Parts: sequence; structure tokens; C-alpha cells
Amino acid sequence: MSEETIRALAEGGRERLKTEFGAATSGIAGPGGGTPDKPVGTVWIAVAGPGETVAKKILLSNNRLVNIRRSTVVALNMLRKLILKSLANRY
Repeated sequence: MSEETIRALAEGGRERLKTEFGAATSGIAGPGGGTPDKPVGTVWIAVAGPGETVAKKILLSNNRLVNIRRSTVVALNMLRKLILKSLANRY
């Protein structure tokens, strides 16, 4: 799990599904599976659109359900911002 990997996932999903936008998340939701370098709660998120891909690493808690929910909210907000930016650049 790295920035390079998550960017490739978002861009690859967009290309494969032939969509204008794509999103991807990857991480260690917990409660186990963490390492000293990548502790539980480490999540990478990327969104890809026409001409731009944005990636972000977030650090959450060790609560699996909370981590999944928060990651989803962050991913959807990143996607919303990229869509708005893309629309603004068209006009």
C-alpha cells in the first residue's frame, strides 16, 4: 500500500470501466494486521478524473467499522471536490 499503488488503482479502475472518474481505497482497517511502518488505521485514498489524480493518506483508529465509514466519507468528499473542479474547468 503506497501512494503510487493507490493512484494506479484509481486510474486503472477509471480506464477499465470507461468512466470519467474513479476512486480507490486501500488500508489496514483493523483490528489486527498493522505493522510498525503501517499501523492499524492507515488508509490510502485516491480519486482520478480527466487529467488529474489526487491521493491522500489518512491515519484513523483501531476500530474497523469506524475506519471503513470514515474512509468512505473522505473518499466521497475527495471525489466530490474533483468533480466540482472538473466542471469549473469546463466553463
